[in-house]
Amino acid sequence: MASLLVRRAVGATALGCGTYLATRSVSLADGAEWVLPKVWKEAEIRTTHGTNKATAGAQFDKALPVGTHEIQLHSMGTPNGVKATIMLEEICEVYPDFDYDAFRVSINGPQFSSGFVETNPNSKIPAMVDTSTSPPTRVFESGAILMYLAEKYPRVNLLPTEPSKRAECLSWLFWAIGSPPFVGGGFGHFFRLSEKHEYAINRYAMETKRQLAVLDQNLANRKYICGDEYTIADVAIWPWYGGFVLGRMYGAGTFLSVDEEYPHLKRWALMLEAERPAIRRGRMVNRGTERQEPGDSNPLYAELANLPERHGRADWAFKSK
Repeated sequence: MASLLVRRAVGATALGCGTYLATRSVSLADGAEWVLPKVWKEAEIRTTHGTNKATAGAQFDKALPVGTHEIQLHSMGTPNGVKATIMLEEICEVYPDFDYDAFRVSINGPQFSSGFVETNPNSKIPAMVDTSTSPPTRVFESGAILMYLAEKYPRVNLLPTEPSKRAECLSWLFWAIGSPPFVGGGFGHFFRLSEKHEYAINRYAMETKRQLAVLDQNLANRKYICGDEYTIADVAIWPWYGGFVLGRMYGAGTFLSVDEEYPHLKRWALMLEAERPAIRRGRMVNRGTERQEPGDSNPLYAELANLPERHGRADWAFKSK
């Protein structure tokens, strides 16, 4: 009997936001080798892909919860979600009266609720609602959320206003949106499969190493991604590439020679985690209740709670075990 190894979606599609990949073996009852059909039909596929479908729209009716603060985030603690929570925590550092609600949305089905689809028709986290406007403003896609918040709360000073610096920052921000799918949905997906596919792993390992080299070379003569100033470009890049070089994604550090080949990138990743409290807090929002992710044993996180949901600054007083 033939066995086909596929990814069981823990939420995101191959080009989505899921970092936490799981795989399983699916037996094909007829034992037949798959042949590329003339026309692909979802009803005829022999693999499983969680709650994903080859169409868009709500799969069931359920409204989103509503908190007490103007900014309402609906997300999960994957790299794309962490971009948003880091940014929100950076705002908390600068605006003493600012606060936000962060509701956890599992990417294994709840992202297809009617309420979530109304906020993000693409059914991907993170999604945000600003209730201070009339009508409320929805913002989806992590890059759009970072820009929106940087412009709404300018004292956070994470989006330069000088034209050339702003262009540099936005260039790296958009790079950080277009590049990670090749790392996550490409390399991470195939590297974690039990059955290794030589062509796929080689293709995406090459692209992942190229991206790591782009960042490492850029940081060889820069403190931060855009130079001497910390910006939303750093916020956007750290959750994916910082996590990668710190050994928290896919267990591929040795395979890709991360420590040997990307010292500037790793220096930057360690520096940001040590010097930016908002990065550490943002990483812990919309997480599970237990400390089980790589990096959780770092002493920097010893006094921080895991917050599946966050509804106020006081939530940080409850330390996770």
